[in-house]
Amino acid sequence: MKDYKESNAYGSFAAVYDTFMDNIPYGKWGVYLHGLLKEYGIEDGLVLDLGCGTGSMTELLASLGYDMIGVDSSGDMLEIALEKKEKSGYDILYLQQDMREFELYGTVRAIVSICDSLNYITEPEELQQVFHWVNNYLDMDGVFIFDFNTEYKYREILGDRTIAENREDCSFIWDNYYYEEERINEYELSLFIKDEKLACDGGEIYRKYQETHFQRGYTLAEMKELVQSAGMRFFAAYDAFTREEPSDTSERIYVIAGKGE
Repeated sequence: MKDYKESNAYGSFAAVYDTFMDNIPYGKWGVYLHGLLKEYGIEDGLVLDLGCGTGSMTELLASLGYDMIGVDSSGDMLEIALEKKEKSGYDILYLQQDMREFELYGTVRAIVSICDSLNYITEPEELQQVFHWVNNYLDMDGVFIFDFNTEYKYREILGDRTIAENREDCSFIWDNYYYEEERINEYELSLFIKDEKLACDGGEIYRKYQETHFQRGYTLAEMKELVQSAGMRFFAAYDAFTREEPSDTSERIYVIAGKGE
């Protein structure tokens, strides 16, 4: 197995990320997330989207009246987020930072992190550090809402399989490997993206790019322990997009935590 601490994720993939993620029901996810925020009294104010990617959820939350900040480590993803911001006109502050050591100018009412962004933190002690910074930058009555892919999903659903998808201007081959002992999921992406600048005489030229992504499979018990060991309060956990308790076959879990006293 490769060194999963090293990754070249979200470089060339950023340019086609939204194309391949068009099956994600961001609207539905946003309604669910908004409902959780309101349930804990967060109906306005500053909200941080941690691991915001191309800003799809950041934009959605901004449209619901929140003052948004987006943090992501990928400059390529943030460039696309900034393009969306120019079109929408929302006053969103984007910061290129590693979530393991992010810094804000002050506290925020809520922090959210979705689309399994936290699974990219493959070392538990580093994830605890993320939770430490979250606790540091939350208002006293602030809440933290995040989701994560479960170990069950990596082992039983993704496993060792290949997924391929073809679109008009790009295509990809996704080779997935799950290393059960290390609980690390690796997926190697081979991307084929049309290069309009090189096309001539009516022909089409595609460039090939390759990226490798690593994620860790966590259990709910581990997440709860890491949240609490970072000084935060654990409030609830739900099977994604429901108010039901997670089960052994939950593929994605939402966790709600609060600032520690």
